[in-house]
Amino acid sequence: MKHDVVPEIEKSEAEWKAQLGPDRYHILREAGTEAPFTGSLLNQKDGGTYLCGACGAELFTSDSKFDSHCGWPSFTTPQERENVRLLDDHSYGMHRIEVRCKRCDSHLGHVFDDGPGPEGTRYCINSRSLDFRPSS
Repeated sequence: MKHDVVPEIEKSEAEWKAQLGPDRYHILREAGTEAPFTGSLLNQKDGGTYLCGACGAELFTSDSKFDSHCGWPSFTTPQERENVRLLDDHSYGMHRIEVRCKRCDSHLGHVFDDGPGPEGTRYCINSRSLDFRPSS
């Protein structure tokens, strides 16, 4: 089922800091990265939906999650492409594709072209940028 594009949410950086706390703020709003193999959702095996940790937008499902052995939760595709935004990232002297939540413009991680699915994509996402909602 196709969903409508989620409207954007805008908050001041002070509001985001108060809502998210320092660790999540660093990742979601300052494009930080958690250390590999430390994220709480890396080994999550239950069925459910992965939500943006800042605004709650539905981003990925457990059906698209796989173990890429890279140290971060990995997904073959977003639940709805309209809910993520892809941007060129030239930081650290390399070219990558950054993944952001379209609804609130929070940094989630990066997408690479070495995934196992039919599209060959691996969405490498920080655990701290996500919340998990189990299937009911």
